[in-house]
Amino acid sequence: MADRTAPHRTSRPSATTNTSTFLRKLQAHAPNSTQLFSFLTLLISGSILLLLTGITVTVTVLVLIFFAPLIIVSSPIWVPVGILLFLSVAGFLSVCGVVVAFVGGLSWMYRYYRGMNPPGSDRLDYARSRIYDTANHMKDYAKEYGGYLQSKVKDAAPGA
Repeated sequence: MADRTAPHRTSRPSATTNTSTFLRKLQAHAPNSTQLFSFLTLLISGSILLLLTGITVTVTVLVLIFFAPLIIVSSPIWVPVGILLFLSVAGFLSVCGVVVAFVGGLSWMYRYYRGMNPPGSDRLDYARSRIYDTANHMKDYAKEYGGYLQSKVKDAAPGA
């Protein structure tokens, strides 16, 4: 039996080799101290914000539960006051918007007529030239067509 040779086996990596490779890969992807500090900051600030959100929602619900009867009883006063307040604020903001638009338009016209070339003045000049050219073309066409009609009227009624 000594003649027998042991079968040829391929060498398998040992468990310690696998572990050291895994640790090397883990260390290569490990966050540095700045990334760790930023993650901890994010975790702490997120937790604080979540806690504050929960407290806010809880207090809001408790206040609504506590003051609901008072709100219901006094609603005939609050609804008209709310509507009046809403309409007042909406009207004031509308008037402010119109005034701002008017002042902006006046400013644009002042700069345009002073020759400061405000934005859009080139389009206005182009439109003005197109209107002028079209008006001249129509005037010439009307003169030509008007003369044609005069001759047709004379042909129809030679004594007229």
